[in-house]
Amino acid sequence: MAMTLRLTSEQDRALTLLAQAQGCSKQEAAIRAIVSAAARSLADDHIAQLATTLLPEHAALEARIRRSRT
Repeated sequence: MAMTLRLTSEQDRALTLLAQAQGCSKQEAAIRAIVSAAARSLADDHIAQLATTLLPEHAALEARIRRSRT
């Protein structure tokens, strides 16, 4: 599916640098970044769900970890 991605000049420069570092096109670098972010997000959500479900006594620790990530 085709999509237009509008970037600021700074974002375009960051994507260019990412593509150069990965040795690929900017399109491929953007795709890799999206897939990587989605995988991390899903894994984080799964881990948080497990912690809440299986370890309710660690709710305060979970809250501290979430605050440190933002």
